[in-house]
Amino acid sequence: MNFDNLHQILANLYQDMIPLCSNMIGVAKGLAGLGALFYVAYRVWQALSRAEPIDVFPLLRPFAIGLCIMFFPTIVLGTINAVMSPIVKGTNGILESQTLDLKAYQQQKDQLEYEARVREGKAWLVDDEVYDQKMKDLGITDTPEIICMWGERLWYDIKAWFREVIRDFFELLFNASALVIDTIRTFFLVVLAILGPIAFAFSIYDGFQTTLTQWLARYISVYLWLPISDIFSSVLARIQVLMLQQDIALLQDPNYIPDGSNGVYIVFLIIGIIGYFTIPTVAGWVIQAGGMGGYTGAVNKTASKAGGIAGGVAGSVAGNVGGRLLGK
Repeated sequence: MNFDNLHQILANLYQDMIPLCSNMIGVAKGLAGLGALFYVAYRVWQALSRAEPIDVFPLLRPFAIGLCIMFFPTIVLGTINAVMSPIVKGTNGILESQTLDLKAYQQQKDQLEYEARVREGKAWLVDDEVYDQKMKDLGITDTPEIICMWGERLWYDIKAWFREVIRDFFELLFNASALVIDTIRTFFLVVLAILGPIAFAFSIYDGFQTTLTQWLARYISVYLWLPISDIFSSVLARIQVLMLQQDIALLQDPNYIPDGSNGVYIVFLIIGIIGYFTIPTVAGWVIQAGGMGGYTGAVNKTASKAGGIAGGVAGSVAGNVGGRLLGK
């Protein structure tokens, strides 16, 4: 499953849904016009009743908001997206650079592990051609050695298969967590964009003035989920690079024999699964958006439960299968 394509589909979905906010502009203009009438009439009447001069500047607020409503996709969404887009591109560039380094170090590590097996004299454990050739070279008198090699190769393949299954399972959960956050982010942005003109119209009415600033804060906060997610993934990728560099340094020692364990890698995958669900909290630290505390708390609670379930499943599967393998 290619998760990059799914993330690209969500990005295209957002772009396709943005024009739908035009359907709300007509309703928003009606609400804004009525609100502007009450807003101006109340303040003019208040100034006349007190025999005070009319301050014209505050009366321009509903007209400025009305202008934003009329050209909402261009003035509001276009401006915010244009300002935030360089942030997304910058963090994505950081992630891509770390990912490229990770792939290069992983290839180097695989090659060094193969060379270590060759130095050990057990290249037939990891190379099918060497294994088949060695089996052909052995005769009928070498039956005990053949059985011993076959058993050792079978045990090595079983352990490698088990590690690969556990690794694929947690990589799937890791990628699924990132996809869940991206899907929720896209849904929130689409809802805020489509209903944005209505929020702007209500902000003209007395008692709803904070609606405008809250909408802006929430939109920017949700928009930052993707850059924060890229930064978090970059940190995890950098940790893996440092781990690979340490493994490579050990493999360059002629006396070192690799064990093929990837337990630390799985631990960091579990950390990543839990960490992805804390992204809304971190975004709230950058841009304080009121009204999202309940959702953030629910996400963090879900993250802790998911971490407990993931750890429990990993321990149960590893203990059960490992116990059976050792028992045999």
